[in-house]
Amino acid sequence: MARPGTAGGGKPRSDEAFAARVKALRQARDLTMHEVAQAAGLAPSTISKIEQGRLSPTYENILKLAAGLQVDVAELFGDSSSPMSFGRRSVTRAGAGARLSTAQYDYEMLCPDLAKKIFTPLLTTIKARSSKEFPGYIQHAGEEFIYVISGTVELKTDTYQPLVLEQGDCCYFDSMMGHLCVSTGDKEAVVLWVCSQVFFAELESVIDPQISLVQPLPVTRIIGPKNTIAREKK
Repeated sequence: MARPGTAGGGKPRSDEAFAARVKALRQARDLTMHEVAQAAGLAPSTISKIEQGRLSPTYENILKLAAGLQVDVAELFGDSSSPMSFGRRSVTRAGAGARLSTAQYDYEMLCPDLAKKIFTPLLTTIKARSSKEFPGYIQHAGEEFIYVISGTVELKTDTYQPLVLEQGDCCYFDSMMGHLCVSTGDKEAVVLWVCSQVFFAELESVIDPQISLVQPLPVTRIIGPKNTIAREKK
């Protein structure tokens, strides 16, 4: 039996396929890289690297890409996505989700064939072992839920003391709060990660090209009891 987050009996969707999908969506809309970058709040060089398969976007940049291309997030992963309507359903067999790998996480998007879902379910393998592996805390519109399937996870935020989650534990939190997850056990942790869907029209109202949604990690120090953290302002 394949471990969640591995290929199993399904064929993984490569980063090259994701890159080709982004390029095809852009060209179908007769948009230049610069136009997509401006609409998404990303650098043109970032769009170019993604389309060349040289850069795997983080989740918040996937949201920005969807906004810039004016598509549903699911359309970045699947060749055909149908809007959710009454009575519709979607089934993803074990290991058959749409895949994308980043330096910190391996994502398997579940039920990618349905667009306009309220939630985006992701089976995620957490590869990162330290916050130093991230450019900063991840921050984006919406809310999130994580349930630990295997391993041990440490959820770090810019608001709370780091939270350790073991197998069977879960947490629900505001995505606008800077956050990241790292594996702290012997093996890479696997979690069910559910993000509330934010459609491109909503994203356009919150994206400011001058403001990065990846926030620098604050300098922190422990004072007194372990459950007390104070930030040092630069």
